[in-house]
Amino acid sequence: MSREQDQIKDCCSGDCCLKHKHREDKEYRDLIHRLNRIEGQVRGIRSMVEDERYCIDIITQVTAVSSALNAFNKALLSQHIKTCVADNIRNGNEEVVDELCETLKKLMK
Repeated sequence: MSREQDQIKDCCSGDCCLKHKHREDKEYRDLIHRLNRIEGQVRGIRSMVEDERYCIDIITQVTAVSSALNAFNKALLSQHIKTCVADNIRNGNEEVVDELCETLKKLMK
């Protein structure tokens, strides 16, 4: 079994097909750390709304969350290209390039 097949497993049931990818501990911890920080920022924004804070202050925090989500996407996309995409291409599955192109189109809306 190839590394790609080892890392990505398909789980199909009915009309739904989900892919799974095993992540190394460092990558997993980094992603979870980023998400925890973003989650805290969003809770902070909620508190600001509840506390009737000034609109511009809230907008500033929303912008920070947007930037944090973009950074999360960049890190995840980079790792995806280095592992999933590269491994698929090495294994002769070039359909992954189309999937990547569609994903990039969505990110650039």
